[in-house]
Amino acid sequence: MLDYAQNLPQWLITLLTEKFFNACIIHEDAKKNEKNVFCLDCCEGICPHCLSPHRSHRLLQIRRYVYHDVIRLGDANKLLDCKSFVFLQSYTTNSAKVVFLNQRPQTRASRGSGNCCIICDRGLQDPFLFCSVSCKVQHILKTEGKLTKYIYRCEYMTLPEPGLDDGQMTPDTILEPIGSVRTESGSSGSGGAAEEVGCRTVGCTATTEVVRKKRSTLSAFRSVFQPGCGPGSGISVSMLNRRKGTPQRSPLY
Repeated sequence: MLDYAQNLPQWLITLLTEKFFNACIIHEDAKKNEKNVFCLDCCEGICPHCLSPHRSHRLLQIRRYVYHDVIRLGDANKLLDCKSFVFLQSYTTNSAKVVFLNQRPQTRASRGSGNCCIICDRGLQDPFLFCSVSCKVQHILKTEGKLTKYIYRCEYMTLPEPGLDDGQMTPDTILEPIGSVRTESGSSGSGGAAEEVGCRTVGCTATTEVVRKKRSTLSAFRSVFQPGCGPGSGISVSMLNRRKGTPQRSPLY
């Protein structure tokens, strides 16, 4: 639960507490009924089937990345003074920068090396100090008491062209930076290209090698032994394929 919520505008409270990507109750029998749009004027999450009466409203698409809600950094810049949010870490996926709305649960504690989120202690890249919009907002409210000077009056916001997508962003980068605490999803920070290559080497090579070794072992085994002729039997493929000669019978007396 977000602390000091009474000092926030209603749309921001709802944005940070709404459960997105749940099925829409109104259109529960329809396909693609996940709530992945937020209406700033009505302060509610809606699904694609609810769009018609909201077309003239300010609409923000919510996206899903590694099982958590994100918004594009460009959209966040229209709503919040992100220059003051300079220490909020953004991530790159599908060639777009995104920021997490809320802090993510961790499966292990921070090791104390490098930067950590001031609110939830998640490992971050230098010089970032906040992992999500929620953590940054909580810090401002605790230190300054109000968020008024950081809120923009966004008069117009519409869904991206060519249209609304399903909001699912493919993790084509690793989220957490090298040397930081890895997340429960095994993702990594989207720093520079060198970091990205390094993260992929560390995070993905081991799994790939295990799979390849397992497959090569199975292939070798199958090429030597047929089903039912295990190593204990000593019967190889070459022995099975050997042509039989003329049968030798014992002489008749």
